[in-house]
Amino acid sequence: MTFQIPWDALFGGMLLGVSGLVLLALNGRIAGISGIIGGLLKPSKGEFSWRLLFLAGMVAAGFTATAMGFAFPDFAALDPAVTPLSAVAAGLLVGMGTKLANGCTSGHGICGMGRLSKRSIAATLTFMAAAVVTVFIRFHV
Repeated sequence: MTFQIPWDALFGGMLLGVSGLVLLALNGRIAGISGIIGGLLKPSKGEFSWRLLFLAGMVAAGFTATAMGFAFPDFAALDPAVTPLSAVAAGLLVGMGTKLANGCTSGHGICGMGRLSKRSIAATLTFMAAAVVTVFIRFHV
């Protein structure tokens, strides 16, 4: 897997930003995925349908991109250390971090920083610092 021309990443980032802006402008909600999923698990009146549609759109976008010929790498094949158990453990740790940070990277990193929220800027800096340390430990220690 090589990364030479960042057009896919640029286009994907633009779509994320636009989707966050549209949700905020039209619905007054932040496009934080953990909050959207959390709202599905404990729905409030009038909150379930838009959350379900948002998540369905995310899943449909993945299938659409695959049908259009965009290739998604098999990350498990790239790193044999990734096992189903380690993937589940990583997911649980991400969920715990999301709960501790009162939001996820999409809510804080895309929407919160776009609104110049000090709390979101601090959370995103913490996410990124933890990611740098994790990658360093994983590949160099």
